Amino acid sequence: MDKVLVVVDMQKDFVDGALGTKEAVGIVDNVVAKIKGFDGRIFATLDTHFSNYLETAEGRKLPVPHCIQGTDGWKIDEKVLRALTEKGYKAIEKKTFGSTTLVEEIRNMSAEGEISIELVGLCTDICVVSNALLLKAFFPETAISVDASCCAGVTPKTHEAALETMKMCQIDVKD
Repeated sequence: MDKVLVVVDMQKDFVDGALGTKEAVGIVDNVVAKIKGFDGRIFATLDTHFSNYLETAEGRKLPVPHCIQGTDGWKIDEKVLRALTEKGYKAIEKKTFGSTTLVEEIRNMSAEGEISIELVGLCTDICVVSNALLLKAFFPETAISVDASCCAGVTPKTHEAALETMKMCQIDVKD
């Protein structure tokens, strides 16, 4: 069985930048350890916005410019990037919460045989849950899991709510 690890949006703006939290900072070492110990294919998503962010639907609801392509905040956290580079990974830029490009990359793999998918990253309650549910919709018979110790939400309460939502949708949540 081929294994896939999806490292969701471990970018500076979500860790300790414009939308960073102490909980996000607190998972960095866990994510690095997960990457270093993982044996399989790794994808890393990059939340990607542009200078017109505040004019977009998302920007009007969340008026905090973040992950503007090419800025420091858009870059992957340095510790995480080192681990990803050592293991080898494919970056996937996404302009919204869930990535259909990620689905297509994994679909190409799944045509070759059985796979399992694990997700880690930020934010549990926005992009992690969106990608987990999107993957579950496209791959209903695939084992999909989320490592809660490698995720953080906008708040601890919404992190827990997202984990519960994923459990209800038959995504395995590891502690």
